[in-house]
Amino acid sequence: MARDMASLQARRLEARRRRRRRLERGLALLAVGFAVAAGIVWTTWSTGSSTHSTGGVIPRSAPIKVGPAPALAIKPHSALAAELAPVRRLASHGLPLWCGGRQRRMVALTFDDGPGVYTHYAIKKLREAHLPATFFLVGKSIAAWPGLAQREKSVATFGDHTMTHPFLPGLPYSEAVQEIAADQRLVERTVHEPVLLFRPPYGSRTPAIDAEVKRLGMVEVLWNVDSADSLGANYLGIEHNVIAGLRPGSIILMHENRGQTIRALDVIFAALRRRHLDAVTVPQLIAQDPPSLAQLREGYYGCPVRLSNGSGS
Repeated sequence: MARDMASLQARRLEARRRRRRRLERGLALLAVGFAVAAGIVWTTWSTGSSTHSTGGVIPRSAPIKVGPAPALAIKPHSALAAELAPVRRLASHGLPLWCGGRQRRMVALTFDDGPGVYTHYAIKKLREAHLPATFFLVGKSIAAWPGLAQREKSVATFGDHTMTHPFLPGLPYSEAVQEIAADQRLVERTVHEPVLLFRPPYGSRTPAIDAEVKRLGMVEVLWNVDSADSLGANYLGIEHNVIAGLRPGSIILMHENRGQTIRALDVIFAALRRRHLDAVTVPQLIAQDPPSLAQLREGYYGCPVRLSNGSGS
C-alpha cells in the first residue's frame, strides 16, 4: 500500500515536471518571437512618418526593371481622368493616407486580397446597393480567378496589393520592389486603368517601401477602421466594427474573400443610408474631400475616428 502511494506520488511529480518543462519551452519560444518581431517589424502603428523604424529597413539597391507601363487610353474628360490629378498630387507627398477629410459625408469602403471565391457575391451586393468600392488586388489571385477582376470594374476602382501577399519588410529590397511594381503593371493590364493606389500586406511598411511606392507614383492607402474580418470576427462583429467607424472621411478595411464579410454588407449599407453617408472610392475621396497636408502628416492620429487594430491583410 505504501509502495503504491509512493509510486503514485512519483508519477504525479514527474507529470508536473513535464508540464513545467513544456511551459518553459513555450515561454522561451514566445520570447524569441517577440525579440525577432521587435527587431524587424516596422508597422503601420507609426504615425505615418518615415522616421519611425525599429531597424528593419530594407537595404537600398538598384531598382529592378519590370518593363514599360501598358498603354492606357483614358478619355480626357471622363470621371476617371478627373480623379487622376488629385491622386497624383497626393502621391507626390510620399505620405500614407489613413483617412480623408472631414468636410463631406463620404466613406471609402475597401476590400483586400481578391479576387476570390466570394468576389461575385461582393459585386452583386454592391450593384444592388448602387455603391462603389476600392479593391486591392493580389497578382496570384488575379491569375487564379481569371475574369473576376474585370467584372469588378462595374462597381470598383483598383489598387496594388503585391503579387503574392508577402510580409514586405522581411524581403530583400529587390524582391519587395518586384512584388509591388509587377502587381501594379498586372492590375493595369487586367483592368485597363492606371493603378495609383497601393496597400502593403498586413499594413507593414518601411521607409524604403514608402519611397518605392512614391517612386512608382502611387498613394500608400492604409485605414482608420478595421472590420477585423481577417482576425476571424463573425458577421455580427464585422457589422459592429464597421458601423462604429462610419464617420466622414473614414477608410474601412474589409476583405472580399470572407463569407462573413459578405453576410455583413447589407447591414453596413443600411447604416450608411441611415447616417446619410455616401460610399465612394478612394480616388473619389481624395478628389472631393482630401485630407489637409497637416492632417496627412499626423498620419493615423489625424483621423476623426480611430478604430484600427493593425491586423491588415
